[in-house]
Amino acid sequence: MQQNLRIPGPTPIPPQVAEALTRPMINHRGPEFAELLGRVTDQLQHFFQTSQSILTFPSSGSGGWEATVVNLFSPGDTVLSAPIGVFGERFASVAETFGLQVTRVPTEWGQAADPERVAEALRALPEAKGVFLTQNETSTGVMNDIHALAKAIRAVRPDILICLDAVSSLSCVDLQMDAWDIDVVLTGSQKGWMVPPGLAMIGVSERAWAAHKNATLPRFYWDFTKVAKTAEKGQTPYTPPVNIFFGLDASLQMMRAEGREAIFARHQRCADLTRQRARALRLELFANPAVASNTVTAIRTPAGIGAKAITSAMREHEATVIAGGQGRLEGQIIRIGHLGYVHEPEMIACMDALERQLKALGYAVPAAANV
Repeated sequence: MQQNLRIPGPTPIPPQVAEALTRPMINHRGPEFAELLGRVTDQLQHFFQTSQSILTFPSSGSGGWEATVVNLFSPGDTVLSAPIGVFGERFASVAETFGLQVTRVPTEWGQAADPERVAEALRALPEAKGVFLTQNETSTGVMNDIHALAKAIRAVRPDILICLDAVSSLSCVDLQMDAWDIDVVLTGSQKGWMVPPGLAMIGVSERAWAAHKNATLPRFYWDFTKVAKTAEKGQTPYTPPVNIFFGLDASLQMMRAEGREAIFARHQRCADLTRQRARALRLELFANPAVASNTVTAIRTPAGIGAKAITSAMREHEATVIAGGQGRLEGQIIRIGHLGYVHEPEMIACMDALERQLKALGYAVPAAANV
């Protein structure tokens, strides 16, 4: 039985991408790779909705956090963070690790960051040099309204750096780097891009480049300048994951053929279907429905049935892999990913499997649950 991988990432890989990954290796300092890098960068700009620099690093999306911190800030700098879950907290923790002074705007998990509260916190922190945001928080299934947040931030501090973690959102939902005036947007290949882990992609604004020139935190591997200068020659400063670039080239071609708006609509349909089925099962959604994510749904576990029992039953009896909770939500929720290479049939199969296994675990499934 083929596995239905329904975690928030890594995500399934289309056949075209799998085939591209097996291409014979090429010289990463030769003309073929230079053409590949240029082609991929141009396509990424389309999906970042930017005319500004796109840099690539051989890493997971988490490397993008460190690259953002060390390239834009100096020891002792003050930044504002608006975490809404585990990954927003980790982004803030990276900044603290490098000696930045982080002020957090607390938000109840399951809710989105409030633009006015963020703006109010920024007014009280005139020394702040940056704001750290997450577009999609996979640990809670919440999607922030980045356009509204950026607008509120700019109303208080037009010059401040806005640094955005879009690892599990970019390419799946609308994100307009230039129009919304975002300075750094970071993402990872293993989510909506339909490619294996191994590549971090970072959009960098002119404002961010100006900050980079004055930033004094130590950096070597993560240096924006090194990546930008070698990219001018069609190369990378370090050995790139060439096969990941092959796969990304193929996935970007698929995505351009489908179209941005069609991709966004597909993710909306899959999210709506998942939550509709969960409600029909009388399961409680963890996220506030008004801010629910289009790439991952978090569901509270029914009374008396642990998350591990559900995820194990799904894996062992249905060949369907879903995720449990993280941090303070461990054991309390299950998480179902619907991002990247996903369509309605995969989500129907997942929710059918969940219904069967909940029933097998003793949950009283409503008679008309399968809608």
